[in-house]
Amino acid sequence: MAGAFGLKGCQKIRGPQIRNVLEAKDFILLDCDGVIWHGETAVTGAAKAVSSLIRRGKNVVFVTNNCTRPRESYVHKFYRLGFTDVMLEQIFSSSYCSALYLRDVVKVRGQVYVMGCDGLRTELEGAGVPCVKEADEPGATIYDCALAADVKAVLVGHDDKLTFLKLAKASCYLKDPECLFLATDNDPWHPLSGGRILPGSGSLTAALEVSSGRKATVIGKPSRFMFECISSQFSGVEPAKCLMIGDRLEMDMLFGSNCGLDTMLTLTGVSQLEDAHEYRDSDLAANRGLVPDYVVDSIADFLPAFEEVDEPSD
Repeated sequence: MAGAFGLKGCQKIRGPQIRNVLEAKDFILLDCDGVIWHGETAVTGAAKAVSSLIRRGKNVVFVTNNCTRPRESYVHKFYRLGFTDVMLEQIFSSSYCSALYLRDVVKVRGQVYVMGCDGLRTELEGAGVPCVKEADEPGATIYDCALAADVKAVLVGHDDKLTFLKLAKASCYLKDPECLFLATDNDPWHPLSGGRILPGSGSLTAALEVSSGRKATVIGKPSRFMFECISSQFSGVEPAKCLMIGDRLEMDMLFGSNCGLDTMLTLTGVSQLEDAHEYRDSDLAANRGLVPDYVVDSIADFLPAFEEVDEPSD
């Protein structure tokens, strides 16, 4: 039986319907992994679809919770995978937005302890945010290691070199109620080939929330802050004129809903149509923001819609 929201949302569209949706929007927000690429492989047709959007005057912006690389590195990846007309200013990662939050919003006056990868530190330091330098002796433990002075924030991101010592240090810094507790994102896991998964930043954040007894402020999706960053750097950003496209209901669709944007789910990533239907048919009000307005099989579905417009008339 349909839930409280009836059959609203999850409209599978193609061809002229896709064209009508896109023509009504000025800004297209795109998630990356699962939407335009899988790791180091571009989704078939994605580069051409992005190029067509840009050529038609759409403001295309990329919003990713992946905090493992600085934006300059993302530019190289875009180019390497065939997205040759993407510029630095179009890329909003959770690491970049974390740097903006620390520098411009809270104006941190002190060091930031980073539980994350080198790419995250590079983004922070590029924005002028000082980070604690790790220099522990081999075999050091929380009982005898040095703790940095003047730590005013702990930032958690993806860390494939996580150690118990890092977790313990962060817990110690967070005993100071004046020390900010931030997370780049709250992604629980990421899919790998062969059915394996990679724990995400959210799993590391959860561990630190338990050990510190505090809740982190999340910077990336589904928080609104990433959209606020976009609005501050582009003129004319109106929610009604924006479309959020992603592959993950709990992150991308909820992000769009939180920001008042129309949302579109692509079926080339984590979430599938059955998952969206389950949320749509739920009686829980909290699930409403997880339901996409539109569904397409792939961003490559945009191409036939464009081609219909480009066809010369007799």
